[in-house]
Amino acid sequence: MNDTPPFCSGLIAIVGRPNVGKSTLLNHLIGQKISITSRKAQTTRHRITGILTDAHSQFVFVDTPGFQTKHRNALNRGMNRVVTGSLRDVSVILFVIEARHYDERDRQVLKLLPENTPVILAINKMDYFTDKNEVLPFIENLDKERGFAAIVPVSARQGKHLDILLEAIRQHLPQGDPTYAADEVTDRNERFLAAELLREKVFRLTGEELPYSASVLIEQFKQEKSGMRRIHAAILVDKDAHKAMLIGKDGAKLKEIATQARLGMEELFGAKVFLEVFVKVRSGWADDERMLKSLGYE
Repeated sequence: MNDTPPFCSGLIAIVGRPNVGKSTLLNHLIGQKISITSRKAQTTRHRITGILTDAHSQFVFVDTPGFQTKHRNALNRGMNRVVTGSLRDVSVILFVIEARHYDERDRQVLKLLPENTPVILAINKMDYFTDKNEVLPFIENLDKERGFAAIVPVSARQGKHLDILLEAIRQHLPQGDPTYAADEVTDRNERFLAAELLREKVFRLTGEELPYSASVLIEQFKQEKSGMRRIHAAILVDKDAHKAMLIGKDGAKLKEIATQARLGMEELFGAKVFLEVFVKVRSGWADDERMLKSLGYE
C-alpha cells in the first residue's frame, strides 16, 4: 500500500492593492529575493513568477502589480491588464490585505476575482495588532465579505505562519507533474532581475522626492568566462529636475544607488558585477506605448 500523496502543481496569483506586502510575501515564500520591494506604492510593475518545489508539490506564484485606481496613464492601464490577465488559468488566488486596514480599495480588487476560483485571504503585517483581542473581530468581519477558501494571518516580513499558508494553498492545487525543474525559483532572466534590483534602489534611496515614474533600461548585459557580469544601465526619468535629484551633489546619490544595486546583484547572481549607470531624460515615457514595450511592459 502506497501512502505517498500524489504530486500537485498549480499557478497561484498573488493579488491585492498597492503596498500590502505582496512582493515581500513572495520572496519569503520561495526563500529568495526575486521581486523588488520598497515603501513606495506601485513598486511592482511586471508579472513575476516565483517557484517553490517541495517533496509533494510545486507552487508557481505569480506576483502582480497592485491594482491601480489612480494615475490612468498607459503604464498603469498596462499594469491593470497584467493583474486581470494573471487571474486566468490559476488554481488558487492569494488575496493579500494589510492588518487593520481593509477598506474600499481592497473591495475593488475583491470584485475583480472570479467566483469559480478558490480565494485564500492572507492578512499580512499581523504585527500591526498591538491588542490581540482585535484580531478575531477583524477576521470575523472579513469572513462576511466573501466565502474565502481559508483566512490565514501572516507576517511576511517576519516569516510567521507561512507554513500554514502554504498548506492552505496546497489543498487546492490540482494533481499533476511539475512545470519547472526543482531548483528553479523564477522564470525571469538575469537581465530582467538586474533592472528590477536597480529600480528598487532608485525607489528606496530617493524617498518621496522622486515620483514613481522612473524606470530602468539595461543597455548591455554580458557574462564573461570568469562569471563576472558587465552591465550598462540607464535610469529613465521624466524631467531634468528628476535627473539632478538622482545624480545628487557631485554624483553622490547616483554612486550610492549604483553601489547598492551592484551589491544586490552580486548576492543574487553569486558572482562579481561591473555596473555602470547613467540617468537619461525621456519625457512622457510612462504614456508612450512604444517606449513601454521596449522596457518590457506587457
